[in-house]
Amino acid sequence: MTLFAKATQLVHRSSHYHLHLSTMTKFTGSLVGMGNPLLDISADVGQDILDKYDVKVDNAILAEDKHLPIYKELVDNYSPQYIAGGATQNSIRVAQWIMTANGKPGQTAYFGCVGNDSFGKQLEDCAAADGVCVHYMKDESTPTGTCAVLVKDGERCLIANLAAANNFKPSHLETDESKAIYESASLYYIAGFFLTVSVDSLKIIAEHSIANNKTFCLNLSAPFIIDFFADQVATALEYADFVFCNESEAEAYGKKHELGDDLKEIALKIAASPKKNEAKKRYVIFTQGSSSTIVAHDGKVEEYKVVPLPKEKLVDTNGAGDAFVGGFLAGLLAEKSVGDSVELGHEAARFIIQQSGTTLTKPCELKL
Repeated sequence: MTLFAKATQLVHRSSHYHLHLSTMTKFTGSLVGMGNPLLDISADVGQDILDKYDVKVDNAILAEDKHLPIYKELVDNYSPQYIAGGATQNSIRVAQWIMTANGKPGQTAYFGCVGNDSFGKQLEDCAAADGVCVHYMKDESTPTGTCAVLVKDGERCLIANLAAANNFKPSHLETDESKAIYESASLYYIAGFFLTVSVDSLKIIAEHSIANNKTFCLNLSAPFIIDFFADQVATALEYADFVFCNESEAEAYGKKHELGDDLKEIALKIAASPKKNEAKKRYVIFTQGSSSTIVAHDGKVEEYKVVPLPKEKLVDTNGAGDAFVGGFLAGLLAEKSVGDSVELGHEAARFIIQQSGTTLTKPCELKL
C-alpha cells in the first residue's frame, strides 16, 4: 500500500462538524494562526532508528537529504499512525476544541500552504472537523508537507519535510478573503517554524496587530530556529506580546545570546528586550515538561507547578507544547488571568500526552 493510500486511514469525523471557508458567509472569530501544515507520520521506534538517522529525542529538525528515506521506512516497516500536524495548526485546533466545548464554536482560523493532493485534503478535513476555519494556500506543483514523528519511551523526535508548507507567500494574505479573516481576529499566534518560510507574511499579520492594538504571540519552537535563524527570530520577537518556548529552546536562546544559563534570568531578559508596541509589557513563558512553568513579565518571575502524570498513563509527548499554547490562548480569549491561562495550558497538555499525537477525538472536559 502506498503512503498516500495508507493516509486514508486517518480518522474522519462526521461531516456536520465541518466548517469550510467556502460555506461561510464571513469569519467572525477571534483567533488566527499561521504556520506549516504537516501530516504527521508517527511510529514507536527503537534507538537503532534514531542512531541510523542521527537524531535525538526531544528535538525537532528540518529534513536533510540523509533523512528523506525515513518516511518510506516508517510506512513499510512500522504501521504508523497518520495524524494532522504542524505546530501552529495543532495549537489552533486545541484552542477551538476547548472553546467549542464551552459554547464558543467558530472562533479560530488558520493560514498555511498545502499541496493539491490527498494529504492536503486530510489536513483540511481534520482541522475543519475540529471547528477551525482553514484558508490554505494551494500549491499545484508541490506535495503537502509531512513530519516523521519518532516516539521512543514516550519521548518524541520530529523530522519535518516542509514541501508545500515552505511555499506560503504574502500574496495569499492580500486577498479579500484573507483580510476579512485576520482583520476579524483580536489574537494571533505563529510558531517559530514559520520563520524559515515567510517572515514577510508574519510581518503583515504582526503589523496589523500593532496598528490595531491587538495581541501577537510567538513560539521559539526549536533550538535550530534559534541557532540558525537568529535574524528572523529577532525580527519576529519585537512584535511579540507573548513568547512561548520549552526549556531546551530557552537554554539555546540563552547560549546564543550569552544570557547565561539561569532560565528565570533568560526569561526576564527576553521579556525586557526591544518591543514595537511599548503599550503592552511582554510576557515570556517557558514550559519545562513536568517541572514548573516559568512566567516572566515586567521585571518579575512567577512559577506554576505542573501536576505530574503517572508514567503508565503517558502515551507520547508529541504535541504537548502545542496543546499548552492552545489551552493558554483559549484562556486568554475567555479573559482569564495569565496564571489561570497557564493552568488551562497545563490541563490541555496533560490531556494530549495521554493520546497519540494531537488527536482530539475525545470530548473536551476542560472548563473556561
